[in-house]
Amino acid sequence: MKVLVADNLSPVGIEILKNEEGIEVDVKTGMSKEELIAVIPQYHGLLVRSATKVRAEVLEAATNLKVVGRAGIGVDNIDLEAAGKKGVIVMNTPEGNVITTGGWRKRKNASRIDSARI
Repeated sequence: MKVLVADNLSPVGIEILKNEEGIEVDVKTGMSKEELIAVIPQYHGLLVRSATKVRAEVLEAATNLKVVGRAGIGVDNIDLEAAGKKGVIVMNTPEGNVITTGGWRKRKNASRIDSARI
């Protein structure tokens, strides 16, 4: 399975994905819509935050795409109707920020804040 990380995510989270057997991960951030459309056909998974807009044109070009993961709250940057028509699963991680904040508060006196959340 090939996964494209199209927005800035935690390096630790990306490393976790890369260590999973059977998953090939490419990190290509800051792409234009045209660049994303050109590369998306080769990917089965797409991970984004809020910067990348996964609109109908992108999904139409995504001939192998099975899932779009949105790191964070909301999916307003993803065309849910177009994804549904293609059978592409869209999921997000709304509690990721809560977990990170909770971890920071718990260790507020620590010298290092663990921001290893996707």
